[in-house]
Amino acid sequence: MRQMEKPITVGADGSPSSLDAAAWAGEEAALRGAPVHVIHAALEWTYYVPLTPQPEPWGPAQAEAVQELLQKAANRARVGHPDVQVTTEVVDSGPWDALVAAAESAQMIVVGSRGLGGFTGLLLGSVSRHVVTRATCPAVVVREPRAHSTGEIVAGVTGRSDQVPVLNFAFREAELRGASLRLLHAWIPPAVPTLGGAPPITSDLDAIGRSEQILLAEAAAGWQDKFPDVRVIHEVVCEHPAKALIDASAEHDLTVIGAHGGLRAMLGMGSIAHALVHHARGPVVVVRH
Repeated sequence: MRQMEKPITVGADGSPSSLDAAAWAGEEAALRGAPVHVIHAALEWTYYVPLTPQPEPWGPAQAEAVQELLQKAANRARVGHPDVQVTTEVVDSGPWDALVAAAESAQMIVVGSRGLGGFTGLLLGSVSRHVVTRATCPAVVVREPRAHSTGEIVAGVTGRSDQVPVLNFAFREAELRGASLRLLHAWIPPAVPTLGGAPPITSDLDAIGRSEQILLAEAAAGWQDKFPDVRVIHEVVCEHPAKALIDASAEHDLTVIGAHGGLRAMLGMGSIAHALVHHARGPVVVVRH
């Protein structure tokens, strides 16, 4: 199966946030010429086990409610894009496992930032961290979807060599949207400790700033040649990366960041990715290295 044929998969639990995620998935699918696959995770509970709270037994009423939930999400994905192919599925599993497993056959996995309570909902927002940590494809957390497009996306750039997947995604996304791409590199000045409790001595900030600008230029080298139609803006700021990206997320249609996979992913997200997923003021894409 070619990459473009893989679906954009979205988790639905009936919450307004998950419907926003479905709408975002539909927009993205139209850009990529991809189908949308909507899934809902619900354990079909048929036996009494002394749990608190006790989940409701699965029956015709629950099945009908889930199908209605899925249909609403599918309809939201088609708004403005009636030609986008949308399929739905009920997965007999917990939401964590269902979404991570679905990522194996998706080109992108999309979730809302807040969900519904209850046994089947399990707060979709509470699984967003688990999904972006474990998903094998880019994971999107739709926070405060934009009412109007700004025509710009922003990508956090560290300058490390393992960010190739992040830059590749960001440039391709900007090309698909016809958007400008802001490459944002934020750095914190090092402090030299002193004796006797005196305030730390900071290094030459101007010199460090110049070296950070060179670092960003080197990280971005060659990408403009691969995507000549993308307008690229370089920005270097002396600020904590999490704050810089959260602030930038309020002014851009999409924020793209990287996160480590493998053992680091199993141990949890980095502080920057964690902060963005929980505090960004717009949709965030987490691309695993």
